[in-house]
Amino acid sequence: MNADKLEPQEHCASTSNRNFEGRQGNGGRTHLVSPAMAAAAALAGHFVDVRTF
Repeated sequence: MNADKLEPQEHCASTSNRNFEGRQGNGGRTHLVSPAMAAAAALAGHFVDVRTF
């Protein structure tokens, strides 16, 4: 783990194999995604349907 924390209401894509409440900051939302989805979201700047990206 690193020291990065999400602000309340922030969302992030993570390729971690697990998550638990508060792991990346109180009130933030972590979405567990595949490497392909993480790459597509990074390029687009938001979550996308990787099947059509």
